Amino acid sequence: MSMGRPRFDPRQPQRQFQIRVNHRIRVPEVRVIGAEGEMLGVMTTHEALRRAQELGLDLVEVNPKAEPPVCKILDFGKYKYEEKKKAGEAKRKQTVVEVKEIKLRPKTDDHDIAFKTKAARRFLEAGHKVKFTVRFRGREITHPEKAQEQLQLIIPALEDVANVETRAMMEARAMSILVAPKPAILQKVAAMKAQREKERQQAEKEGRELPPEPESLPDVEDDDDDDDDDDEAGEAGEGDAKT
Repeated sequence: MSMGRPRFDPRQPQRQFQIRVNHRIRVPEVRVIGAEGEMLGVMTTHEALRRAQELGLDLVEVNPKAEPPVCKILDFGKYKYEEKKKAGEAKRKQTVVEVKEIKLRPKTDDHDIAFKTKAARRFLEAGHKVKFTVRFRGREITHPEKAQEQLQLIIPALEDVANVETRAMMEARAMSILVAPKPAILQKVAAMKAQREKERQQAEKEGRELPPEPESLPDVEDDDDDDDDDDEAGEAGEGDAKT
């Protein structure tokens, strides 16, 4: 069996692009931008590196695809810090809408439904979508109207903060419905996020301790898991008794 080159596997994590700095820049010549942003033109990499060293700075490749590659004379440590800071600010400004799933069973009682409806309200008011899933076990699938009744209790209780995005539908052995925050809720969430960012920037400017990031809301655990096991064991026992 011949041993050839290993085949590319897209599932394997790929190495991230590495910025080349100083002696890692191996091309013979580069286009150089000075420390003050001035264009210094094309020169040998050796000469560009010498100029950076004279200023106590680094030669950093900022555009490797240009011909010749473009390098800038700067403080690489400060550059990395600024890039990390920019990435953090961009992430904070992103509006990420999560879909929180709340699981029910046809036998879920009114108290648990009320508890999970309150949890759904918290998710919606935080700007998340909520997917209610009623799971069927065994012969429960023959009574889908039970799931319909549960969802008809939940949706009106949330109509002040949510719109139905996907109406009740069957998915394998489950019935689900998706609700989304009303536009007014999303606007309120965006305003609160902008205010937190403003306070964070002000605290950073004044050298004060940064306000803590709001904690993400935990998912609602499915309290019926143990019951599911009991149901399945019971159904298996009934089947054995009939054989």
